[in-house]
Amino acid sequence: MLWLKAMHLIFMVTWFAGLFYLPRLFVYHAMSDDAISDQRFKVMERKLYYGITTPGMVLTFVFGLWMLQDYAWAMYASAGWLHLKLGLLLVLVIYHLYCGKCLQDFKHNRNQRSHVYYRWFNEIPVLFLVAIVFLAVLKPF
Repeated sequence: MLWLKAMHLIFMVTWFAGLFYLPRLFVYHAMSDDAISDQRFKVMERKLYYGITTPGMVLTFVFGLWMLQDYAWAMYASAGWLHLKLGLLLVLVIYHLYCGKCLQDFKHNRNQRSHVYYRWFNEIPVLFLVAIVFLAVLKPF
């Protein structure tokens, strides 16, 4: 079953790469002031969100749930770390979906946020990555 864990980790890295880069694109997009840059960022954001980040999220969950079903389901009831990890993942999915909303706002020229907002917004996935990895590796409770 190690191949399941490997696939889960590969797609988790893919998902997080998108979650790290997409808000950074939002920073630059919010700073752009010409039509050519605006269109370029719209294409980059769309391709990243729908072509890399969202498939990475879906496949992370596919392989994670497969592992949970195959060899971790019995310990699920008594593993507090796993409950917390899944809770953090739920919040991370909400973050992901909010990125999709921001993408739509940029697409339809409705963005009201500054580049400073997106610079702070860009840091959120780091906190989730650190917490989730520590929970999965250390299994503290």
